[in-house]
Amino acid sequence: MTNPPPSNAPARLAPAGLMFLAITSVGWGFNWPVTKFLLSELPVLTMRGLTGVIGAALLAAFALAMGQSLRVERKLWPRLMLAALLNVTGWMVLMGLALLWLPASEAALIAYTMPVWASLLAWPVLGERPTLLRTVALVMAFAGLAVIMGGNGYSASAAKLPGILMALTGAIGFALGTVLAKKLPLQLPPIPAAAWQIGLGCFPVAVAGLLIETTHLEKVTELGWWLLSYSIVIQFCIAYVSWFAALARLPASIAAIGTMAVPVIGVVASAMALHEPLGLTQIVALAFTLAGVVLATRS
Repeated sequence: MTNPPPSNAPARLAPAGLMFLAITSVGWGFNWPVTKFLLSELPVLTMRGLTGVIGAALLAAFALAMGQSLRVERKLWPRLMLAALLNVTGWMVLMGLALLWLPASEAALIAYTMPVWASLLAWPVLGERPTLLRTVALVMAFAGLAVIMGGNGYSASAAKLPGILMALTGAIGFALGTVLAKKLPLQLPPIPAAAWQIGLGCFPVAVAGLLIETTHLEKVTELGWWLLSYSIVIQFCIAYVSWFAALARLPASIAAIGTMAVPVIGVVASAMALHEPLGLTQIVALAFTLAGVVLATRS
């Protein structure tokens, strides 16, 4: 009879968790150029809110078709509302507003400090001590990401302070939501969990957009409608379900570090679809970031 491994031995990561994390990164990564194009045809709150509400409705219908219940126990409602606020509402609203004061590259750089905060929060909340290998992976991934997103230089000023604070708050909020998802699990299957969080999180965003923004749906191009479909089905349905499924199978800190592949994919996709520059410096930085993500999955 073999002895069990010591408690401080590194746990083997679930292959399914890594697969779901990869699906999330690809879905959210390609959504960067998609969103950039859609913002030329639709206002940000209306576009984000309505696509999320429609995506949540599709997920709910799919869950019912598969025989999964959408019922939520009364004791879980506070957790569900908090998760929707941190993972959906706060992230989308704060990041959208941050772009009013910051260039997209600087906002994205601050947004993807999220793994730093998740790793720090996971220690006191979940007891996930940051191993040396995981710390090196985080530094590698973040350094490469900083080169990618801050290639034109990062300058903080009083004029940019509101945007910096909003982006930073959104990143910390999403990190907190990631950690609390492990500490206070919703105990719901991934599809109903995603449907409720996206629906509750996007509904107030959609209402705010309809009240304060002017939308001209008749001016949306055929390509715009196709990209809206991508945003609904891939970003909100498939990617969010995969994210919650990955969180259920991976340590919160590793799942957070894995999301650093999102802007890497976004940069490459933007270069291909929107003909944005992608030089040798960016390619080296992409490789450095991906190496950090791979190293994290082996820690």
